[in-house]
Amino acid sequence: MPELITLEHKVLKRNDEIGANNRRLFQEQGIRVVNLISSPGAGKTSLLEATLRQIKGLIRVAVIEGDVQTDNDARRIAAFDIPVVQMVTNGVCHLDAQMIAESLHQLPLDEIDLLCIENVGNLVCPASYDLGEEAKVVVASTTEGDDKPEKYPAIFHRAKAMVINKIDLLPYVSCNLDLLSANALKVNPGLSIFPVSATTGEGIGSWCDWILQFSHSKRKDGS
Repeated sequence: MPELITLEHKVLKRNDEIGANNRRLFQEQGIRVVNLISSPGAGKTSLLEATLRQIKGLIRVAVIEGDVQTDNDARRIAAFDIPVVQMVTNGVCHLDAQMIAESLHQLPLDEIDLLCIENVGNLVCPASYDLGEEAKVVVASTTEGDDKPEKYPAIFHRAKAMVINKIDLLPYVSCNLDLLSANALKVNPGLSIFPVSATTGEGIGSWCDWILQFSHSKRKDGS
């Protein structure tokens, strides 16, 4: 067991070093970066589509799509005529900083204000890997119930915002929206919460206001 722990520490240390390099590059280029994390099927890609419909033309957006297999999500985002890169992990349950570093060679960095990274569907592994992003955003869905923050506290603790997707399905699923929000705030009292429906568009405006404010706000380094 100690050998496994040592190996894990070495892997995460190397990842953090590359993540720090990514972050410096983003700062030099003036790019704000959001890392979207959720369980499979929570609706990250649908949320991105709904977001792009509102913010495209207001800021310059690019997307890195992470998936275990297929480029289905990247093709959906490419329909918005924005830069997009698909990273296929071939079974790995998360993106890492090296994957992001490699994908950046395929993006016009001097033409990007906001980079959205859609991570692989998983609430555990992506929480531990720094990609160089400024903000992790956890996407929950009403179809998953209201206890996810209690089961997977790490990602809710590290996120700056939580989007609760599929609120149009509340009448048909066992999910208490107030309880879900309360459970998340117990883990992270500073969490910004946005109930939305990527299908109907309800709540998307408030979420887009947050992402635009994030994109235009100054970094901690003052840039």
